[in-house]
Amino acid sequence: MAPRANWKGYLRLSLVSCPIALYPATTDREKIRLNLLDKATGHRIRMQKVDADTGDPVEASDIVKGYKTADGYVEITEEDLSSIEIESSRTLDITRFVPHEEIDDLYNVRPYYVVPDGEAGQQAFAVIREAIRARGMVALGRVVISTREHVIALEPRGKGLMGTLLRYPYEVRDEEEFFEDIPDEPIPKEMIDLATHIIDTMKGKFTPDEFEDRYETALRELIARKETGQTIAPSRQAAPSKVVNLMDALRRSVEEQGGGGRGSERKPVARRPAAKKPRGRTSQSRKKAS
Repeated sequence: MAPRANWKGYLRLSLVSCPIALYPATTDREKIRLNLLDKATGHRIRMQKVDADTGDPVEASDIVKGYKTADGYVEITEEDLSSIEIESSRTLDITRFVPHEEIDDLYNVRPYYVVPDGEAGQQAFAVIREAIRARGMVALGRVVISTREHVIALEPRGKGLMGTLLRYPYEVRDEEEFFEDIPDEPIPKEMIDLATHIIDTMKGKFTPDEFEDRYETALRELIARKETGQTIAPSRQAAPSKVVNLMDALRRSVEEQGGGGRGSERKPVARRPAAKKPRGRTSQSRKKAS
């Protein structure tokens, strides 16, 4: 079944516009989901919404949203939210073009496929897409999704556009908060040379199909064994050995890699599949995005 569009409206570049739809570019539908059960009966647990003060159950039709204040809560109804009508609720207006490298990966939130919505605006969509492609830039605009206005970055992807929601500056933590205590000490050149040699022997291409979700696979196998009544023994992972001498560890690593020249034959360590990053930039350019 085809996914539902998360947003429908108009894409506009100056006086040129066309109807578009935004579809989520990623999914977690195939992942295993575990339910909560009553250990005694094996029945599934159902979560019930109750009044925090009285403990009485509350029907879904009686539940409203609210914002906490010093004096209690300000009730916000769906009618209140629908009354907030700003331009980006219906129109994705392109307001700026920036180089790819000026958008820090920290700001990327969620990718969407952007496609024409119907036949009427397909030519206008193609004109906007090819103009962006010709300039090699990223188009910035705003769009309201799930009652929030987001900055969105648009760039050509095949016959469509890729739209990536971006974080606001207040949502990004300052790296210095985490990095400031890391010692800034000189590293011997020989150590760097050995480490870069290891990297050279492990070079390869990014092929998503090679990156199996090993935990998901192991979980499926565990479920299959439990289903047939097999006993599950707890596994024990050996703790990594402590590095006593960094230089010796680097030299042994080089020896284990075979001395070099085999990088293209080595498969990368499998990790969770990830979407290809469309862009990146330095942390110093973060201020420009705000």
